[in-house]
Amino acid sequence: MEWTTIVGLILGFASMGGVLVLGETKTSLNTFIDPPALLMVFGGAAAVTLIGFPSRQLQNLFSILKKPFLSRLEEPSELINELVQLAELARKDGLLALEAKAREIRDPFIALGIQLIVDGTRSEVVAEIMNDEIETRAARHREAKKIVELVGRCGPAFGMIATLLGLILMLGNLDSPDTIGPSMAIALIGTLYGAMLANLICIPLGEKLSYLSHEELLARQIIIRGVLAIQAGDNPRVVRQKLDMFLPPRFRERPYAQAS
Repeated sequence: MEWTTIVGLILGFASMGGVLVLGETKTSLNTFIDPPALLMVFGGAAAVTLIGFPSRQLQNLFSILKKPFLSRLEEPSELINELVQLAELARKDGLLALEAKAREIRDPFIALGIQLIVDGTRSEVVAEIMNDEIETRAARHREAKKIVELVGRCGPAFGMIATLLGLILMLGNLDSPDTIGPSMAIALIGTLYGAMLANLICIPLGEKLSYLSHEELLARQIIIRGVLAIQAGDNPRVVRQKLDMFLPPRFRERPYAQAS
């Protein structure tokens, strides 16, 4: 579980609640709950999302949006160790010995690469197939990020729309003092909801999705390089040296890397 996302959201909302507590105000938290403003901001953002994107993209959205909360990034060093172990097995017993091992591999992308080289697929075809898989996944990530960014852009806009509606209602009912308070609540709280939706939720989630996508694609580039090195029959030490190049110097295991 990606605990930083959850802790960050809790901290953000707690900070706003703390302002009310430390400010020694006597205002109830119920003052900040306004159903019409909620409907305008969140309902409007949902409407724009449905208008702006086809259903096919929205079907993939929820599975991708789980990543900032539930994903567990594979450590590159763990991937490198696994690929080096496969290289040692191939060096010792031949590529066909990897066929039984492929069924035990948890990462389906590694399993795909191993199966391709066991089947005798040419290296350039292996690279093409695996790079196409990376590009397809990257495209899905970009689509999900576009949706989050759209909601982030439209949230404040719908907050302003809620503000305008509230002001219109207030100005249209100046002769009825009982309606001025609720109308002002819609006007002010709508802006607050829009700012929260954009700056506390959508913009940070978009950045987290970008980071997770970058790390996942980097891991897959490591896998491709490792699979091709295994197919080429490289010595396991050479395989590790090739893959260590993807890591910062302080995380490389070989002495030569530390010296660099």
